[in-house]
Amino acid sequence: MGGSLYPESLIRVHAAFLHGHTMGNTHSINPCSQVSSMCAREAREAVLSFFNASPEYTVVFTANATGALKLVGESFPFNEHSRYVLCADSHNSVHGIRRFAARRGAQVHYIDTTPHGGLDEINAKNVLVLQKPESRTLSPSLFALTAQSNISSSKNPLSLVEYASSLGYYTLLDAAALAPTSIVSLEDLPVDAMAVSFYKMFGYPTGVGALIVKKSFLEKLERPWFAGGTVDVVQVPGTIVTMSQDLHEQFEDGTINYLTLPAITDGLRFLSAYLPFLPLRLSCLMHHLTTSLSQLRHENTGSPVVRILSRLPGQVLKSFSEEADTGSIVSLIFLSPSGAMIPNSFIEYAASVRRISLRTGCVCNPGGAAAILGLQDDMQQLYPGVTLKDFEDAVGRELGVVRISLGLATTFQDVWTVLQFAAAMGKEQSRQVMWDEWLESKKPPATPSSSLDL
Repeated sequence: MGGSLYPESLIRVHAAFLHGHTMGNTHSINPCSQVSSMCAREAREAVLSFFNASPEYTVVFTANATGALKLVGESFPFNEHSRYVLCADSHNSVHGIRRFAARRGAQVHYIDTTPHGGLDEINAKNVLVLQKPESRTLSPSLFALTAQSNISSSKNPLSLVEYASSLGYYTLLDAAALAPTSIVSLEDLPVDAMAVSFYKMFGYPTGVGALIVKKSFLEKLERPWFAGGTVDVVQVPGTIVTMSQDLHEQFEDGTINYLTLPAITDGLRFLSAYLPFLPLRLSCLMHHLTTSLSQLRHENTGSPVVRILSRLPGQVLKSFSEEADTGSIVSLIFLSPSGAMIPNSFIEYAASVRRISLRTGCVCNPGGAAAILGLQDDMQQLYPGVTLKDFEDAVGRELGVVRISLGLATTFQDVWTVLQFAAAMGKEQSRQVMWDEWLESKKPPATPSSSLDL
């Protein structure tokens, strides 16, 4: 579902910490605040250590990866000579930065995605060269790379970060989908800023993400406002503002989520113990899931039950030292015996009744969804004010995919359960039972007849 299941041990450790300590707002020096400040400092150090970041980096705590990306977008010094370059297969939070760029007169350029999502490295380099900024001073330009697609499961070559930097771009990496199951080392990846969400990595806590960012890059950003916690002195009435001496504090609006910061430190410690083995285990599960799904056939026609649209792994990992060439998600659509798409809303309902949690829709990635569904030409026909219903009416079916996500806590039992559900869709009798249940659920409740006793 896009968020990892939280381990019981992490909840127990965090509850014990809260039971034994009293914490306060970090913007003070009283004993309770000092505990919070110590935990914040430990959490920042844990994040930098986990991503193998050098002292030139710092950590800005945000509400989530979206908040981290927005911080960069709203503060980046775009001007009329700037460029914002990104891949079409990106999360909406990456697309959203284009509004900040456009408002300052910058040009926005997309790198086309392939039919299976992600990007073609040669094409990406051509776009980057074609839009190469004149200089970082006169035309500050930003390249945002999605490390791993949340719908197509494509992993993009991280070497593009260094290539873009050599051309004069500032670089931003959306690692929200990559970090939960892959080792990311900033020692080998000199990106200017990287966004993550911790609940995607180890499930708890929600409401905390981070921008892991070079201090030199932060100094280039121009915040559009100030708030509590970001300033040292504010002249009132007046116009003078002196920002906080600590760079990270200049970007942490208000009070950070200090009660949950100890869980960040413990969660990263927990994930560190499993991450070296996780790619191998997920590779085995992915291989079994995708090959089994591909073999499912309708009992009457022999036609496929599903069509996998996301990128399939190129190989099964054999050792702990290897990294998978795709993510651990499967985006697909279910097909009727005639080959027509079965509505995603029906699949989601039928799965939910059987206590299976699947996500359906475009999962906040319209570019990737359009590519793998073959709707890129339809996407070009959209107009201001268009709604999702308008789009679906024009296409003639529900939009989106069914997404199966594997992660830290996924077991073989989970995969087997989903496969049994998918297999039931290939059997006329069981599919009809589920269809009838769905239709019944859509009926409006009966209005009770009223009577008046005289």
